[in-house]
Amino acid sequence: MLWNTGETEMMKGFILAIQFLSRLPINISVDFNDKNLSRSTLFFPFVGMIIGTGAGLVYCLVSRVNMDIASFLAVLTLVILTGGLHLDGLGDTFDGFFSARTRERILEIMKDSRAGTYGVVAIVLDILLKYVIISNMKENVLPALVFSCGNGRLIAVIFMSFGKIARPGGLGDMFKKSNPKKYAFIGGIIYVLITFLVNPLYLIPLGISIFAAFLLALKTYRVIGGFTGDVYGAGIEITEIVSLLSFMYI
Repeated sequence: MLWNTGETEMMKGFILAIQFLSRLPINISVDFNDKNLSRSTLFFPFVGMIIGTGAGLVYCLVSRVNMDIASFLAVLTLVILTGGLHLDGLGDTFDGFFSARTRERILEIMKDSRAGTYGVVAIVLDILLKYVIISNMKENVLPALVFSCGNGRLIAVIFMSFGKIARPGGLGDMFKKSNPKKYAFIGGIIYVLITFLVNPLYLIPLGISIFAAFLLALKTYRVIGGFTGDVYGAGIEITEIVSLLSFMYI
């Protein structure tokens, strides 16, 4: 059980989650093994909150000068802190899903490092839409960014824990084989409790995000029969947008 796991071992999971999900300079070597991968999933939503906090603080500081610039820099901060990792997954997913090819060919396209038209369009629209949403948000930008980024990483953990893998041997397969369900469940419960304690209304964007993720899962199963690492990234990006939109109306 979790309480029988040493603090040092859990810290390895936390560090690995930061190193995998962000470009924060944590230069501590952690073995990329099944145990550490599994433990890292507990911290995914909270690393998302850290990323969202960084973007939110940038917005709060710059918004005193100019709201539009603040919105732009908040989105830029998200890209910098994540290294564009999830945007890359979004682009690859759109390139594959909208190629109108066979399942095998779609998976090949998604694995190709070259960017296609649909992928570029998806990335541009993603960044633009986030900017528009944030710039039109009257208040609560900081919590909206914090919890939207947390929601996105929680969705990724749900996909990893309970979804079927479409392509063996990829990054998604590694997380799936680490059997993350126990740690993902514990981290999810803690995250939901924190969300409720901060503001029960913040559960609404979370619920809407889960519904959007369900629709993405249905599309994914229909097109390629399961998840890949790219779809995890696409899920994070789509969830962030849906969550931010939800925060505009609560």
